[in-house]
Amino acid sequence: MNDMAMLTEASEGQAGRELTGKTSQAFRESEWKLRHITLAGLSWPSAPEAHDNTPIIMLHGWLDNSLTFVKLAPELKHLGPVYALDFAGHGHSGHRPEGQSYLLMDYVADLAELVERYFQETPDGRVNLVGHSLGGIVGALYAAAFPERVRSLAMIDSLGALSRPVKETIPQLRKAVKKRIAGSGRQVVYPDIATAAKAREGGLSPLSPEAALTLIPRNMKPEGEGYVWQTDPRLRHPSPLMMTEEQVLASLSAIETRVLFVRADAGLLSYRKDLDKRADAIANLQIVNVPGGHHCHLDGETGPAATAIRQFLENE
Repeated sequence: MNDMAMLTEASEGQAGRELTGKTSQAFRESEWKLRHITLAGLSWPSAPEAHDNTPIIMLHGWLDNSLTFVKLAPELKHLGPVYALDFAGHGHSGHRPEGQSYLLMDYVADLAELVERYFQETPDGRVNLVGHSLGGIVGALYAAAFPERVRSLAMIDSLGALSRPVKETIPQLRKAVKKRIAGSGRQVVYPDIATAAKAREGGLSPLSPEAALTLIPRNMKPEGEGYVWQTDPRLRHPSPLMMTEEQVLASLSAIETRVLFVRADAGLLSYRKDLDKRADAIANLQIVNVPGGHHCHLDGETGPAATAIRQFLENE
């Protein structure tokens, strides 16, 4: 494949650095220029004995970045080159222009343009997708809309978009517009990266100190004598329009490729008892339950999630 990613020199102490333990695999900074935005990310070249060199594109979750795959990606490079994106507004990628917001379908459009511009020369014209959380949602929508471009899709603690009842359409719109007018407010300045990582340990999807320190530096930038979030604050604004459950089911039923759902025992979907219809909507679905929380591919014992995804991609 020719120049799928325009690789830039790795910044000191970040991309290309050697990591400890199981993640002692060097990665490189990558950059993809699209028409209206430049996306950044990390890449792992394929191993000499690569399976068939079909590229693997990895899509992270909301407010995360490409470093979420720093443990998983090296486990897959024997299958082909691995590319982990920073979504727009995340990590080192560009931000949307003033006056725009971060709509789910815009992420899908970014992925579609990325594949068409940089991943045309694949063995069979298709790519493999691995998505965590929001990344799984984006991957599923892209696979539904462009089945001819996706060989397989693995979703980590993700099974379709968030949905809202039809009756909530206008209240949701009102809430989003009011927040857009009000703006994001002032950013918190942290004295150092460690303090910011400590703040990230809690929340809806808690992280261990080790995982937070792995993930957070790529989302921060210097500001005065401290650090602020480099992540676009507009990412926290409510979405003005969300899919209904009927639309989610229709999108999942349109997926033609092989799909793996990695369900974390203590993940965000572990409490959901209403996912059977979503699972049934996907024609060719495998489900694997693994220990761990929402970041089961990054935090704690990551082996089961990595094994499930590796075996899924190997056995296509």
